[in-house]
Amino acid sequence: MDIWADIKRTFREGSVLTRLIYINLAVFLLVKIIGVLFSLFNYPFYLADWLSVPSNPGLLLNRFWTPFTYMFLHEGFLHLLFNILGLYWFGKLFLYHFEGNKLLSVYLAGGLTGAFFYVLAFNIFPAFSSTNAILLGASASVFAILIAVSVYDPQREIHLFFIGRFPLKYIAIFYVLLSIIGISASNPGGNLAHLGGAAWGWFYINQLRKGKDRGAGMVDLINKIYSWILKESQWLTSRQRMKVTFRQQTPPRNDYEYNRQQNFKQDEINRILDKIAQSGYESLTKKEKELLFKQGGKH
Repeated sequence: MDIWADIKRTFREGSVLTRLIYINLAVFLLVKIIGVLFSLFNYPFYLADWLSVPSNPGLLLNRFWTPFTYMFLHEGFLHLLFNILGLYWFGKLFLYHFEGNKLLSVYLAGGLTGAFFYVLAFNIFPAFSSTNAILLGASASVFAILIAVSVYDPQREIHLFFIGRFPLKYIAIFYVLLSIIGISASNPGGNLAHLGGAAWGWFYINQLRKGKDRGAGMVDLINKIYSWILKESQWLTSRQRMKVTFRQQTPPRNDYEYNRQQNFKQDEINRILDKIAQSGYESLTKKEKELLFKQGGKH
């Protein structure tokens, strides 16, 4: 079974939700594997820091890519698992109403808004004035998707284990309140990011009801970049699969051409034989030995 081929096929043919889950899993595994290699050689490992959003604005300017990369980065397996499960559950509900491009839009813009809330709060409120923190994880994006689908379809019921069925709006309210309370706990940055993602989910659906898709331009740009990368990779693959062909000697067009070719071969054989007589067989080149062998096999 070619597992890698199956992964590439499901990524290529799967929904946006499938691709987002794959990207989160791939980034997690890649970062962890690189971290193991660094630890084996006793090298310090800073890749996670370089992909996370710093609360320091000066550092953020030097790591301008982090508001995009942090939303695919996770610290541990449980951190990844809960975000992936939330992304899958709420993403499926979202796709029940909207197409994949809108899911991608809410995921990315929700993550960016979460990063904005986090950096802004850490540089406004005195409680965080002496704190240098980093932000990572997909939870702000997941919150954006949850709130978006909750605002659009608030009465949809979902089943909770050991509790029963609840309207989706109450699930959303519960998580928002939990994030507000959690600001004063051990993960203030993450909870602030949750509120940013939630704000974008609410804003997006309200704008969509007015006929304005606020994330369409960003998704169009991403799709163009993805199409270009896919096209280039297919071109490189086709180049690698090209077979090397060898030109065969053109058949003689007439008797004169045939005699000319035969005379040329005979002159080459005579030259090789003279070389053997003067310097011995070992003085021949590999090509000369092959030509002599082929000519001898014809008799």
